[in-house]
Amino acid sequence: MSDSLQWGGRFEAAPDAPLLAFGSSLEDDLVLAAFDVACSQAHVATLAASGIIDVGTAHALDAALRMIADEIPSGEFAAQARAIGAEDVHGAIDARVRTIAPAAGEWLHAGRSRNDQVATTLALYARDRATRGARICATIAQFALASAREALADETVLAATTHWQPAQPILLAFWLGAVAEMFLRATRRFNRVAADAREFCPLGSGACSGSTLPLDRGVAVLELAFGAPSRNALDAIGDRDVALDLLHAVARATLSASRVSEELVLWCAPAFGYAQLDDAASTGSSLMPQKRNPDPFELVRAAASSANGSYTAALASLDGLALSYHRDLQETKAQVIRGTERGLAALGAFAAALPHVRWNAEAMESRAGDGYVVATDIADALIACGVSPREAHALVGNAVGVAEKAGRALTQRDLTALAKAAKLTETLKAPLDALASVRAKQTSGSTSPDAVERALDELEEVLERETGNSPR
Repeated sequence: MSDSLQWGGRFEAAPDAPLLAFGSSLEDDLVLAAFDVACSQAHVATLAASGIIDVGTAHALDAALRMIADEIPSGEFAAQARAIGAEDVHGAIDARVRTIAPAAGEWLHAGRSRNDQVATTLALYARDRATRGARICATIAQFALASAREALADETVLAATTHWQPAQPILLAFWLGAVAEMFLRATRRFNRVAADAREFCPLGSGACSGSTLPLDRGVAVLELAFGAPSRNALDAIGDRDVALDLLHAVARATLSASRVSEELVLWCAPAFGYAQLDDAASTGSSLMPQKRNPDPFELVRAAASSANGSYTAALASLDGLALSYHRDLQETKAQVIRGTERGLAALGAFAAALPHVRWNAEAMESRAGDGYVVATDIADALIACGVSPREAHALVGNAVGVAEKAGRALTQRDLTALAKAAKLTETLKAPLDALASVRAKQTSGSTSPDAVERALDELEEVLERETGNSPR
């Protein structure tokens, strides 16, 4: 049997090499190496505190694990793990410890199964990556908030779209505030995952039923900063809720980044011309010299599909599994790691690309009134004068049709004609340009400058509470 395997005593023949290779998860697992070392260090502390190993053995094991921790960043450990054909990162670390400290290494796995080891390592991974995700999303939200304040001062107006058709005028600050809100929610989701990943420590659960060795599980809880030992070993070793929640948070955050990226890709096109990317965030064409491509946002847009696919696959890998551990969970782990690593990389790229966007306020404002975007304001003005919403909608729609055929915008003469058609005795007053439309909004949460300013102030307070520091 290979010395890298943590099992084999009851087997008479070595495992079939292609099947062993098929079952290996090493390449997916390597990202867990530092977390597995921390898990193993906590287990050594537990073994020592419980009187299962002596002080000398504990010191030798801890020294070996610290040496491995130093080998991980440089890639030295990964090269060694691949060289010995390790089945997974957990076995690779165990084998490396036995190479560094042969006698002490024989005791590292006392009272521990790979089942509780994997569950604990995944919880540590989820905690770390959720914290990273929260940090990235908070950075995006803070940048969008600061940009919104700058745009608010200028009262830059553009036409919001629904169905990609001109809908109603909004402030650019309002759009940026919406981006900030999206990533505030993403920050909260990641923070909840990080908190959940600190709640229960699976280490000490063994294979499925606990251990007959007198393990003081509270030691690992303190060493790894968990809240308490898990209550049920059978549940703990098969529980992947936190890992799934992490991947869900990644998928949701990349989905938000994808939606914003879609608008930015189009806004950077000459047909819109609302924005341009700096050279540092753009790419060119190998054939067409004039091209400036918003590749980072296109790749982010695609990354959301990958994260969603990984999340769906991770869920499917658990579907129908009985309690306890099953090897299917190896696929769950792989999907969580792949989706999380790629998704967080995409979020990091999105955060890095956003500051390279340059807004073209002139282009936005020159087209902010196109498409009869003040029509709803005129209908509202009729309703305020006592005209039923249905009649107001029909009257304004007819006026738009007339103006459209004449190739002109709506004017004061149209307001006069509408007042006459609705049999109003008073003059109909309604916004006829984009900025007037924006300023006329009266509801909270609207695009009026005052409402936007209040919303940004509230958002800033929530962000400060969520991140523990002021975004300014």
